[in-house]
Amino acid sequence: MFNSRKSTFCISLYKCVLLLFLALLSVSCSDNTSAEFVFRYSNEQPKDALRSKSMIFFKDQLEKRSDGRIKVDLFFGGVLGNERELMDFVLTGVLQGTRGGYFADANPKFMLFTLPFLVDNWDQAQRLVQSEFAMEINRGARQWGFHVPAIGISQGFRAHTNNKKPITHPDDLKGLKMRVPSQEVYIQTSKAFGANPQELPYVEVYQALLTGVVDGQDNAPSNIWDFKIHEVSKYLTITNYATGPDPLMVNLKWYESLPDDLKIIFDKVSRESMAFSDRINREKESEYIEKISNNPKLQVNYVTGHELVAFRNAVKPVYQYFEDKGILTLEEIQKAQEMAKAKNETP
Repeated sequence: MFNSRKSTFCISLYKCVLLLFLALLSVSCSDNTSAEFVFRYSNEQPKDALRSKSMIFFKDQLEKRSDGRIKVDLFFGGVLGNERELMDFVLTGVLQGTRGGYFADANPKFMLFTLPFLVDNWDQAQRLVQSEFAMEINRGARQWGFHVPAIGISQGFRAHTNNKKPITHPDDLKGLKMRVPSQEVYIQTSKAFGANPQELPYVEVYQALLTGVVDGQDNAPSNIWDFKIHEVSKYLTITNYATGPDPLMVNLKWYESLPDDLKIIFDKVSRESMAFSDRINREKESEYIEKISNNPKLQVNYVTGHELVAFRNAVKPVYQYFEDKGILTLEEIQKAQEMAKAKNETP
């Protein structure tokens, strides 16, 4: 009981200190004094990360189009806390917005976008996140205290690397010790492929591959490059098997305090910023794959067309897993796939 109270006290104290810091920061920034509203945003990635760059675009556009009525303060590099803490700060109103991996807090149905082979390519992924179906999930976040004006695609599609053999069929993954993030969808997908999932922080993966603690891993090409995973891997396999959502999660009470004209501007800039984020991530994905492929010690193979059928069949239990848990329904999954493949909708 004492430890619980001490932990709660420490969290509350940290929030108070953070609130004081933000308040002092606002006073020290003369251009905040003329603003009617302040939107304080933070993400864990550094300033040079693509996610952060899209929020710099957001700041520039929102301040300009609101004629300075909304001031945007950006905090990058985890200076205000990790993704778990940032989500809590947004929910409680300490911050007004964030983006990151705890999107299920805003709406558990965001897990839908992480399902393996839900979409085939970037066109389908963008068509889905811009669909009315995705907007319904965004609106569903209101019951958890969040406003989600727009959703993007998190970094692009995940690719596998390993040190044992090329992966051309799900059977090639059987028995391999594959590092996965601590998220159910990736754990269940790894098991469906017959691999032995190993939950490790990504900062430990390089050494784990080097020493043989794990045989392989999968992540977005940008992370594979940034963390130099290609240096300790022999094979890279690209299947475009999964991606994830990247919603802009905003404190609902703050958003509802805006007058109607500013709400319209805020939502429009948010949608444009997410589209900007998707565009630069899509462009950079091919660049990262090309840079990784230039490693002469790394063998690269693409699995496409009919070769993907076996992979798609292997992950069907993952869909059933989330349906059984009551998070998603078969109808929702089918609807998402229909929206993704609707040719008449322009991504």
